[in-house]
Amino acid sequence: MRLVILGGPGAGKGTQARRLCHQLGISEISTGDVLRRAIAKQTELGFQAQHYVEKGELVPDPILIEFMRQRLLQPDTAHGWLLEGYPRTAFQAEELDFLLEELEQRLDWAIYLEVSESVMMNRSVLRSQSLQIALSHSSDGSHQDIVSKGNLRLDDSPEIVERRIELFYERTIPILEYYGYRQRLLTIKGDQSAEKVEEDLLRLLMAAK
Repeated sequence: MRLVILGGPGAGKGTQARRLCHQLGISEISTGDVLRRAIAKQTELGFQAQHYVEKGELVPDPILIEFMRQRLLQPDTAHGWLLEGYPRTAFQAEELDFLLEELEQRLDWAIYLEVSESVMMNRSVLRSQSLQIALSHSSDGSHQDIVSKGNLRLDDSPEIVERRIELFYERTIPILEYYGYRQRLLTIKGDQSAEKVEEDLLRLLMAAK
């Protein structure tokens, strides 16, 4: 099965991605992890991406799609995969479809974790506060390592989260329309417990096969 997972800040994308990949026996592909590994190894693409990442700029689409091409050609993706962090725009969604057609693959479903703005705000701010407390009591650097991997954010103040939510809606509504028009969109209520969301997701995916 080949999947994309979408959702706003605090929607639980990372949590559900890990759970789904474990249950379905497919590979989890995080765009952030792919970029960080390539930059750390100083691959040709990693070197190109580093220029933009260090300036805080978005990595251009042609570079990102080449990252996706190389990652989707790796052996561990043969039994399926789940993309987290890509696509982020309708243009990228279309580019991904073109790439998959070239690779003779097809996206099965785009999963949208639908969460209210208030829940996104509360989860993101609480997550940041919890991490700050953990870091203040950490002496071995383990929590800082989690931050550096991008799984948690220290900058989730209400103002910053609000802006991230605005950007999410601006970019994601067109993606939902794109996949909805192609009848490849599954929407799940993400403001439930992680266990209930996972249960609903698996039930929907099995029914949609």
